[in-house]
Amino acid sequence: MGFAPVFRPKHLAAKLLAIRQELGVSQSELIAKLGCDLSTARISEYESDLRLPSLLTLLGYSKLARVSVNVLIDDRLKLPERLNPK
Repeated sequence: MGFAPVFRPKHLAAKLLAIRQELGVSQSELIAKLGCDLSTARISEYESDLRLPSLLTLLGYSKLARVSVNVLIDDRLKLPERLNPK
């Protein structure tokens, strides 16, 4: 017996970073926009692919970016052109 491997999107960290950069906000400002109780260290961990955000945090990102959560977690889907870093 054992545990099944955890699904880990390969491009999620880059997508989350791109969203924050396109919004033009710092990690602290992003936390305020998300309306959640996170630290800047936690946001950094998400953007560095060291930790996966909770579903509620992903929902917050998707609302800010005006994209489906599927776009964030499905590696086959790309962010809209408007969210790609310049």
